[in-house]
Amino acid sequence: MSDTVSRRSALSLLSGTIAVVAAATGSLALSHSASARSGPDRPAGSRVARLLRALTLDEKVSLLHGATDPATLGEAGYVPGVPRLGIPPLRLADGPAGVRVNRPATALPAPVLLASAFDPELARRYGQVIGREGRALGQDVLLSPMVNLIRVPYAGRNFETFSEDPLLASDLVAAEIEGIQGEGLIATVKHFALNNQEKDRMSIDVRVDERTLHEVELRGFEAAVRAGTGAVMGAYNKVDATFACENQALLTDVLRERWGFDGWAMTDWYAGHSTDKALTAGLDMEMPNGTWFGTALLTAVREGRVAEKYVDRAVARVLAVMDRFRLLDGQVPPRPARDATAGAAVALEVAKAGATLLHNPHGTLPLTAGSIAVIGPTGAVPFVSGGGSAHVVPDHADSPLDALRARADGEVTHALGEDLYGKPLPPGALTPAFTSEGHRVDAGTTWTYDGTLTVAEADEWTFVLHFSGAPTGRPKVQLDGTELFPLAPGWGEAFSGGLLGTAPDGLAVRRATLRLTAGTHRLHITAQGAAAGLLFRLRHITGATRAADLAEAVRTARAAHQVVLFAYEDATEGQDRTTIALPGHQDRLIEAVTEANPRTTVVLNTSSATAMPWLERTGAVLQMYYPGQEGAAATTAVLFGDCDPGGRLTQTFPVDDDHHPVAGDPRRYPGVDGVEQYSEGVHAGHRWYDAEGVRPLFPFGHGLSYTSFAYEDPSAQWTADGLDVGFTVRNTGPRTGVDVPQVYVGASPDLPLDQPVRLLGGYRRLTLRAGERRRVTVRVAPRTLSCWDTARHDWVLGTGRRTVWIGASSRDLRLSTSAEVGG
Repeated sequence: MSDTVSRRSALSLLSGTIAVVAAATGSLALSHSASARSGPDRPAGSRVARLLRALTLDEKVSLLHGATDPATLGEAGYVPGVPRLGIPPLRLADGPAGVRVNRPATALPAPVLLASAFDPELARRYGQVIGREGRALGQDVLLSPMVNLIRVPYAGRNFETFSEDPLLASDLVAAEIEGIQGEGLIATVKHFALNNQEKDRMSIDVRVDERTLHEVELRGFEAAVRAGTGAVMGAYNKVDATFACENQALLTDVLRERWGFDGWAMTDWYAGHSTDKALTAGLDMEMPNGTWFGTALLTAVREGRVAEKYVDRAVARVLAVMDRFRLLDGQVPPRPARDATAGAAVALEVAKAGATLLHNPHGTLPLTAGSIAVIGPTGAVPFVSGGGSAHVVPDHADSPLDALRARADGEVTHALGEDLYGKPLPPGALTPAFTSEGHRVDAGTTWTYDGTLTVAEADEWTFVLHFSGAPTGRPKVQLDGTELFPLAPGWGEAFSGGLLGTAPDGLAVRRATLRLTAGTHRLHITAQGAAAGLLFRLRHITGATRAADLAEAVRTARAAHQVVLFAYEDATEGQDRTTIALPGHQDRLIEAVTEANPRTTVVLNTSSATAMPWLERTGAVLQMYYPGQEGAAATTAVLFGDCDPGGRLTQTFPVDDDHHPVAGDPRRYPGVDGVEQYSEGVHAGHRWYDAEGVRPLFPFGHGLSYTSFAYEDPSAQWTADGLDVGFTVRNTGPRTGVDVPQVYVGASPDLPLDQPVRLLGGYRRLTLRAGERRRVTVRVAPRTLSCWDTARHDWVLGTGRRTVWIGASSRDLRLSTSAEVGG
């Protein structure tokens, strides 16, 4: 795959002269010059210099921080322009999987599902959809893509990023940025750097050695810079005791001086901590307001504590990018019309391409003729995206149940299995009675209830509150004097999940679980209609209702020829998972259903790695992550074999919570006394499993096809451009299928360093007809074959005879050879 390369000699790689080498993907060769940058381009000299001379200090500072948009489009951030000088405002929108504003947009599959296709060209087209729609929806800057590595299996934003592997992440982020910016939308790579968890993200101090930083975490960011990203977003966390958004080593020494970044660096939202320290360290913009870069910066300059040259430097960086994207001509370039049909087509293609078949030992898939039982709440409700800044409101989204019924020849039934949104309170449980299933409170009025809830027998109760309007305006519900739904601290209300936080009819949802004794309990409710009125429902889930749902699911499964069980996990920005096990009682549901009908396929709509204690009892397991608005159609196509499952895992799935790179060591995660150590070093992701000899549930790169493939005739030869690895792939099965052969390279005998047992050197996505064979050459770039030398503070090529493997995953290695690297 394409890789960033610079060469001083056969043994040392400098970053001064950079070339992105076209390799197995056939990506365009680019040099580190103006032509290497994606998006509109032009020299940024005279116009920017002229504007800097004309701007007042107040106007300069206004360009360096966010403000309130007087005509908001629902975007995340706004920077006012300077109309008298023809500088337009900037609108900045979230957009990891589509443009997040107050109008519908194409809800693309989650980036982790895109990455599962192992296809940079597809990532470029994914970026094109977002780029075009961003401009069509009135936006100028996209706050995406995210390229932090999947280091912690619990991390709440793993679905928003690409992979645990630095090479794959680098290839994909570069291609997506090219697609975004080619449509005229400024991309922002994030979160720079080491923001690999949500727990304590605002304060955690990440400690990492220099070599690990460069070889692992920074590879993706460097690739984004080489692709010409217009902006970089700093992370919340600290790096070596200094907040990332005021860290000169990152913002200037690496980003500017080593990589030559010429865009602007902004904070994550409310991630600023200082004025003079941040500005002089290399930060250019504070978002979403001006706490540090507003009045405080004006005062610091006027009092002589900050030299105005630093303000000029930051403003020049912002204006230079705006000029490059033709925003300083006196009018913004014409905005395109949104093409919803084209966006939907790409969303469908990505979801099919990334669909990853993990388990199918008895040919349970594709589905055969006969009745189908669909089990699980997300079988009947579209699960489009995760929560937080990645949540997109689509034009439409069908449920898998509807899609399966449209495609199947036989009967398709459904059972809930696991209740997400609760059932009406039992008749007669409330004294006095009120309409708990849809109570309306008129605007400007307050409604109160004082009564009792009668519980027939002791049980665990989950109260489920559905309500309209803002989270802060929800009813206050007290049971025996305890508030059931208190407001979550910090950003907790903003990050409530993409599935669990909203009912199918659009009402917001909150839950509270507690053990209730038999008898009466005092219930008090206060609901305010405010300006627009309020609608709310109070529902419940108990052990008894769960048992009834489980029994119904078993009966439905037993009566059908085959079962498709949809399992979920609802991840969101702002919080990490506490386990890789499925939430709720889904493991018990899967065990019961598979016992009733072994022809059960489990479809996983989850964010990241999942434990599967029930795996051997299932007929098949299909990983679909968060598949976007076309997820139902894509899932149905794969289940019926209308297309081959083309995805491969971009992260290793551990067996359980005790066998992964950060398990059992709180210093690695979540940190001890506010400090987290990346003590695994360069052994990130699949490299750790190899180094420690730990067996994963499913390895990196794993994914099955409906056909079979053989690899033959390996060769490896060192050239002036890298290591060329050749082999033949043959489709040995009965139908057309997709394969993703991967090349891994062993350690260099000439470098006295702790090296991975093997690292990913490249890959190729292929579609072959039955019986077709194809000769493939994958180029492993010199940078991939190099290690960071902490004495030279530079790259050193790993020379000597190195083993090369070709395989279908990091553990399914079918061919091997060797080659002399260097010389």
